[in-house]
Amino acid sequence: MKKKVLATLLATAMVAGCLAGCGNSGNDTASTPAADDAAPAADDAAPAADDAAPADDAASADEAVEYGSGTIKVWVAENVVEFTQKQAAAFMEANPDMAGYEVSVEPVGEGDAAGNMITDVEGGADIFGFAQDQITRLVSAGAVCPIVGDNANFVTSENDAGAANAATVGGTIYAYPMTSDNGYFLYYDSSVITDPTSLEKIVEDCEAAGKNFYFEINSGWYQPAFFFATGCTLTYDTDDAGNFTKCNIDYASDQGLVAMKEIIELKSSSSFQNGSSVDNGTNIAAIVDGTWDSGPAQAAFGDNYACAKLPSFEGSDGKTYQLSGFGGFKLLGIKPQEDAGKLAVCHALAQYLTSTEVQLSRYTEAGWGPSNVAAQQDAAVQADVALSALAEQLVNTIPQGNYPGDYWTLATSLGDDVITGTLSTSSSDEELMTALQNFQDTCISYAQ
Repeated sequence: MKKKVLATLLATAMVAGCLAGCGNSGNDTASTPAADDAAPAADDAAPAADDAAPADDAASADEAVEYGSGTIKVWVAENVVEFTQKQAAAFMEANPDMAGYEVSVEPVGEGDAAGNMITDVEGGADIFGFAQDQITRLVSAGAVCPIVGDNANFVTSENDAGAANAATVGGTIYAYPMTSDNGYFLYYDSSVITDPTSLEKIVEDCEAAGKNFYFEINSGWYQPAFFFATGCTLTYDTDDAGNFTKCNIDYASDQGLVAMKEIIELKSSSSFQNGSSVDNGTNIAAIVDGTWDSGPAQAAFGDNYACAKLPSFEGSDGKTYQLSGFGGFKLLGIKPQEDAGKLAVCHALAQYLTSTEVQLSRYTEAGWGPSNVAAQQDAAVQADVALSALAEQLVNTIPQGNYPGDYWTLATSLGDDVITGTLSTSSSDEELMTALQNFQDTCISYAQ
């Protein structure tokens, strides 16, 4: 990478307020550029920017700043520490101008990284992997840099829409996506299920064959598939300390009533079984589950193993709705830096670690599903029917944010009322709306 690349990266960093002491107001940053400002080739060892600026501009950039030297601390999950070390070494070998930096890779999981960063931003990693549900806390705490300009275009043009949205808060991108592989979709027996796109048809086929259809309706993870499908909202706002300040919910509504009735309708089928684990199921023809169960699902269905995005259903109002739900993504963030040269190297390294080539290698070595659209088209990834189905489904989901612990218990209780028959097909609209209102009020109380 030539030093004139630094001019582009530095301009981006300064506009973003990513240099420590230059402000942290992500809402004041420049908007994401149009897609025709093509992102650098993802298979290069680092962003290719030979034509990024005229020669005179490049010379002045060279005179103005140097990359510098030091240590770049990287936090990733333990099972990809060795992989990341190898990739960082390859990056430095391909970019000798940046090789003044030593990359130190440490095992800190995506679930712990955000909490550690917020507790001690200065002592935290320069580049860190984290789960998308932590992004709001990181932004509020000023622990992650905004990403704008060509870097933002790299995110939006190289990755699928779900991953790019997961990396975005208030219209500003704050992270480089690494994966699109956490969510749920449909596993099914193709000798039984004739139309996986229709919930009604799946139930009909299962009933006719005397087979079971598993859907965990008393889970706060799976249950929103129905409510989000009809357009309902259930999210929480948090303050800088991660406290819940507001619940955005409209389950007690006409849309919520349609979703509630569909859950009850599904439960009333003789084929319905509550659950989401292939290993715990019996006589399965279809199950809503995640990529972690692809092995058991293949063993269960054999040559008839098949996958698809979640089906649509016809609501009680006569309208058709696509089942939705939560999506999960792994992201790579960069903390604010005091040194402009180090910041530029961090951006370049983060792009490399989330590039097409590296995402494919990470899939091969660790099984992580790519968020990079080119990597998703790779023959090996395409042959992974579970990942392909999940990729289709994630387009219809929302990234899981932060939720109070009590929410998960409350959602279980709502589902249990359906399973036990407290709420059933004989319940009146008034009774169902009362249940939804109680659920909604309790959710709101968790943020008061």
